[in-house]
Amino acid sequence: MTTEQQTSLEKRIEELKGSLTGDMFQDMETRDQIHNLEMQLKGVKPMDSHIDCIGCGS
Repeated sequence: MTTEQQTSLEKRIEELKGSLTGDMFQDMETRDQIHNLEMQLKGVKPMDSHIDCIGCGS
């Protein structure tokens, strides 16, 4: 992942965090997007999975 891609992901995560309302149900989709972007940023995939992020069910 290039530095430009990392910066773009970090910026998008901060934008999404800024849009959180505090209402758990209203924020569920936004929190899921944040989670998925953070997983991409950290290069994480589910344990025991050969499938990236799609396999985790998030």
